[in-house]
Amino acid sequence: MPIENVKHGDYIVELKPGYSLYKQINAPQVGAFGEKDLLGMDFSLGWSFLTEPFLMVAESHSHDFDQIIFFMGGDPSNIVDYDAEVEMGLGDTTHTIDYPACIRIPRGLMHGPLNIKTVNKPIVFIDITLSPGPSIRPLPPQSRRD
Repeated sequence: MPIENVKHGDYIVELKPGYSLYKQINAPQVGAFGEKDLLGMDFSLGWSFLTEPFLMVAESHSHDFDQIIFFMGGDPSNIVDYDAEVEMGLGDTTHTIDYPACIRIPRGLMHGPLNIKTVNKPIVFIDITLSPGPSIRPLPPQSRRD
């Protein structure tokens, strides 16, 4: 279900929940997108609560915009309590992320796959793009919601 936020004038957007295309993400998501919500600004943000392993991105790819990804613990009172393992390709290297992290992906950098390997405690995934729209990538068939 797409996110349909509500504008309150030019400066405030009321965030409304949407639901992920990934069958492994069951909690509501929120996002704000430059083209829809922020008067065309080159900024978009998606927030997801992850509770189980799954392949998020199968193939290496690049974008013509900068991207920033955050992983942090899902307990809002202790976001550094991170008990998960994520594998992410950046350039020619696969990184194992088993700690809270901010990942800078400059425009043109090949990145992916992105595999949520283990989730012992829920984690938060935040995807920020410096573009008017979200980061679009093909969903792996085994992760797609029917």
